Amino acid sequence: MSTPASSSPSDSTRRRIPLDVVDAQGNSFYVSERKVYPRDVAGTLNRLRVAAVWWLLGMYYVFPWVKWDGRQAVLFDLPARKFYVFGLVFWPQDFLFLAMLLIIAAMALFFFTSLAGRLWCGYACPQTVWTEVFLWMERWTEGDRSARMKLDAAPWSANKLLRKGGKHVLWAVFALWTGFTFVGFFTPILDLGARLWPFAWGGWETFWVLFYALATWGFAGFLREQVCKYMCPYARFQSAMFDRNTLIIAYDPMRGEPRGPRKRGLGSVLERARGLLPKETAYDYVFRAGKHPSAASQAAHAKGTITWDGDLGDVAPLPKFAPEELGDCIDCTICVQVCPTGIDIRNGLQYECIACGACIDACNDVMGKMGYPQGLVRYTTQNAIDGKPSRVLRPRVFVYGGLLLALVAGWAWGVTHRSDLIAEALRDRNALYREVAGGQVENSYTLKLINKDQQTRSYRVTLASPTPGIVLRGGEMTVTAEPEQVLSLPVVATAPATVTGRHAVTLTVVATEGGNEKTVDTSYFGPTP
Repeated sequence: MSTPASSSPSDSTRRRIPLDVVDAQGNSFYVSERKVYPRDVAGTLNRLRVAAVWWLLGMYYVFPWVKWDGRQAVLFDLPARKFYVFGLVFWPQDFLFLAMLLIIAAMALFFFTSLAGRLWCGYACPQTVWTEVFLWMERWTEGDRSARMKLDAAPWSANKLLRKGGKHVLWAVFALWTGFTFVGFFTPILDLGARLWPFAWGGWETFWVLFYALATWGFAGFLREQVCKYMCPYARFQSAMFDRNTLIIAYDPMRGEPRGPRKRGLGSVLERARGLLPKETAYDYVFRAGKHPSAASQAAHAKGTITWDGDLGDVAPLPKFAPEELGDCIDCTICVQVCPTGIDIRNGLQYECIACGACIDACNDVMGKMGYPQGLVRYTTQNAIDGKPSRVLRPRVFVYGGLLLALVAGWAWGVTHRSDLIAEALRDRNALYREVAGGQVENSYTLKLINKDQQTRSYRVTLASPTPGIVLRGGEMTVTAEPEQVLSLPVVATAPATVTGRHAVTLTVVATEGGNEKTVDTSYFGPTP
């Protein structure tokens, strides 16, 4: 008996997928990154960014040295399981507030992103802040953009060695100071500094100082924009919080295209009869300029990840325009040269853009020199660029803002209304009860009291039960706890032997001053009837 042949699709229905073996073609999936040489820029947004750097790094480097009530103002004391933040002390029982703080941070990111794009990336992200400082040191030792490019291309010499060596010495000192300060948030920084010479740091202290210093040196000195492009997840999902009414940094192609150099004296399109281009024409010019960059754009080494859907075929380059046909963009590429990620903002919104505003300051400066109105590159919305009605304050902004405000208010109320007393009762695990002389039965407990206040407190301990006869041996107790002291008090409840079975009891701890009160519910066990 023959076995029927298995059915298979015919050759005509099969789809052949061409394969390209990477190694066989001499290619690689890794793209070597061209070094970005950001040009120095001046302007309003740059001053705001510099102010943010000084403010944020000032807090980071100064707070560990500030004293508050005789101790370090900001100290995360992991061995003692206490976090000190100025006048606040957080204990393990306050973990809820840490969780709320993380939720607040996430909600703040959603709120500011939906409102004004990547403000966090451009002004407050640690990668941006430390990279800015490392760039300052690089410019101070090697010069501005053109000087750094020439220095890197030049053969090694005494001058190059001196400048490169000086830069890395500054970087290393600053990175080590950063690592030292980081550990100073977890180990009292004065004690850490006192043990630097003669060297008496512990193994973990040494490891974290060097590790954090190396991470700072590598991320801010070498990886820079690659951290934002490839390592940071925010660049990938931030587009989910964008819409056409989100404030972004954008180039106005209707006014700027077609781009090209010209002599001074030609007025702005806003002053000439040409006026603004139709939207379709302007975006066509942007597209074709991106496919066939000018010599100036190629010299600026603009990078980006603008992709196009489908096979577009041959794209014709832009023709040569008469001066009176040109837009306001003079194709100077200064906006590309100042960009810390090396993109060309004229190609549209790109995920590499960190919204630092350097291109806005650079373009405004060029427009001023040309006698043109500022704002060719500006903070705006996509709808406004396209000439459509734009509404920055929209429902999602109010929802995020309302949730953020509620969370902040709840967190602040919870922190300011925390109890300064923690009370817990643990039963003696060795025996449910103990019979003693006089026909009495005793239950033993360990009462743990934590005085979270910064002052010495006295407490009264009482016991109550709905069952008559169960009392605290020795009567009411009065104890004193030093600031942040943890007390373990032996407590004994006694009752006649006639009280049998299980009964509910309540231990009450009341502060003698302030009226702070805690109750602990537990059980009393008597003989089995």
